[in-house]
Amino acid sequence: MNNEAAAPGISGQVETRTIDMVPESERHGSPFSQFTLWFGANMQITAVVDGALAVVFGAEAMTAIIGLLIGNILGGAVMALHSAQGPRLGLPQMISSRVQFGVKGAALPLTMCILMYLGFSATGAVLSGQAINLMFGFNHPAAGIVIFGLLTAVVATVGYRLIHALGRVATVVGILGFSYLAWQLFHQYDVATAFGQKPFTWATFLIAMALSAGWQMTYAPYVADYSRYLPSKTSTGATFWTTFGGSVISSQLAMTFGVLVAALGANFVKNQVGFLGSLAGSLAVVIYLVIVTGKLTVNCLNAYGGFMAMITTSSAFSHKREYSPVARVVYIFAFVLLSVLIALLASSHFLATFKNFVLVLLTVFVPWSAVNLVDYYLVSKEKVDIPALYDGKGRYGDYNWVALGCYIMGVLIQIPFMSQALYVGPIAKALDGADISWIVSLFLTSLVYYPLAKKTMNVPSQMIYPATQATVSSSQDSTAAYPTTASIA
Repeated sequence: MNNEAAAPGISGQVETRTIDMVPESERHGSPFSQFTLWFGANMQITAVVDGALAVVFGAEAMTAIIGLLIGNILGGAVMALHSAQGPRLGLPQMISSRVQFGVKGAALPLTMCILMYLGFSATGAVLSGQAINLMFGFNHPAAGIVIFGLLTAVVATVGYRLIHALGRVATVVGILGFSYLAWQLFHQYDVATAFGQKPFTWATFLIAMALSAGWQMTYAPYVADYSRYLPSKTSTGATFWTTFGGSVISSQLAMTFGVLVAALGANFVKNQVGFLGSLAGSLAVVIYLVIVTGKLTVNCLNAYGGFMAMITTSSAFSHKREYSPVARVVYIFAFVLLSVLIALLASSHFLATFKNFVLVLLTVFVPWSAVNLVDYYLVSKEKVDIPALYDGKGRYGDYNWVALGCYIMGVLIQIPFMSQALYVGPIAKALDGADISWIVSLFLTSLVYYPLAKKTMNVPSQMIYPATQATVSSSQDSTAAYPTTASIA
């Protein structure tokens, strides 16, 4: 099924659906769209910075590359498992968290999501603003940030189709641009000297793993937003592998490039955008355009995801299920405006704060991911009462204290294992600064939540879809109130 013509959820080319389920008549596209979207979103300068940070914080180049690879694979697998929920449910990612946390209880992880989207949007605006200023010769630092913010708001408002189209463009542009930069790096530097400068240590190896795993897993709260329009017959494997491949391959390439430029002692750490421009030489303006294209792709994901998270949170208390085009514009522009203001205030401290930002996000999203995936694949087994997601009196209730308790435990259990600038836990000190907090949380949260959820979750016998796209109320016995469909293979 490939409904590329305008559908009821699309006004012209502008998306009109928000947190409601996408009906089968509006599904379109192929799983390969996930590969290009996530490849384009990761083949960009902030991923390069993430790789460089592994070296900045002590890792030898080969140690960093291997650690980043393992982290990308582990985190990418978790992220792609969330992506596979999109075609099955036809819902934005965080609406499905109401299954585990309750209609109102999901506001806790949603608040963390909004803060994450703001942080990544702000850091993206800083680097893209620098590139725009260099492209056009603007003297005021705020000019580029504001222009980039406006571009982000427009694309995010148009929505799903344009974001995917931008991902395809960013994939081609990113491959060409970074291939040229890699060629220049190997011609201007003796890349072999980047290796063997420092001894191997487990602490730096684990930092590299945490940086890339955190990078991947911060996509998890919104990855299904961009697969939910795929036909429901799309296989779980196809969605998983295209998402996984696009995100992991591009991230690893960009991060490896970052490792090399940092290990070679280049000026990248102090001036990320300026260094790439100087490395490109006569094609500097082209590379600035590459930077803006890649960052625009991922910042639109952040703005779109931020909008979804905000209305998902507010709808739990207002009981709204659909939002007007005007409300969509207001929410998105308000989100982007706030991210621009943060970027203007934090632009001079970008690199110093980015590493800690990523690791803190890993702390709060690992236990959420564990709860969501364990429930979806092992407890509910892909069977969701969709109408009940919009009604606190339905199957899932307002609050699920089992899931909320496990989530909070999953955050707190990490404290002794944390190794960050603001705090180093006693176990992390005993491990010479190695941070394994996210690994501990992922396993312990899963192990504690699973048996409790098996005893307490009210799981429907099969998927329950809404009778219509209008707002409906769900009774405790939703199976009788709404038509059901058999499980989709």
